Amino acid sequence: MDWTWYLFRFDGRINRALLWQALLIVAVLAALLGIIGQVIHLINAEGALKLSLKLDFDFGLDDLFKLVDPRAYRSLAPVDRTNLILKAFGLSLFLWIYLATAIKRLHDRDRSGWWLVPLFFLPGLYSQFSDLLPNSTWMLPFWLVASILWLWGFVEMFIVSGSVGDNRFGPDPLAKTEDGPSPAKSWDQQSELELVPPSASPPGGMHVKRGA
Repeated sequence: MDWTWYLFRFDGRINRALLWQALLIVAVLAALLGIIGQVIHLINAEGALKLSLKLDFDFGLDDLFKLVDPRAYRSLAPVDRTNLILKAFGLSLFLWIYLATAIKRLHDRDRSGWWLVPLFFLPGLYSQFSDLLPNSTWMLPFWLVASILWLWGFVEMFIVSGSVGDNRFGPDPLAKTEDGPSPAKSWDQQSELELVPPSASPPGGMHVKRGA
């Protein structure tokens, strides 16, 4: 697999399994950054590294919207500035990976990547800033719309299968050719030799070169 294309580029299509896998990769990277952040925090606070580390596995897609919320930065103490920079870098990387894989997944559904705006950004922004909105029954329709969009986006990208066959964004990632994998991608037909058992060899014991 071309990992650079898979995690960082926006063209082509991927299936549901690869999108779930991308979220797993992000979770592992978030855990590693959490460990590094805790180590830095302990060194800054204590001047020495303790043996017991508190692992931070609380990353979720909702955390991506903290990048645009000034309150997330003001609430940190000065000792946490290094941890803040580390987490901002991590969230930016995770956002890029999510956008690249989610857009390719929408392509698999034969939808434009702009569908992320109603299915991901609008519900996420509402969730991040809902506590700033007035607590009134007039806000119930907004909550209902955000919930429906979030549920629709989850089903669209993580549950239902992609369009069958080629579409405007590329070939079906689950399609299988009738003749199997392309020889050029599986092995070099011109350079590989097949050793034939003596009983099946032509007269004189000559070996046959496949593809000759």
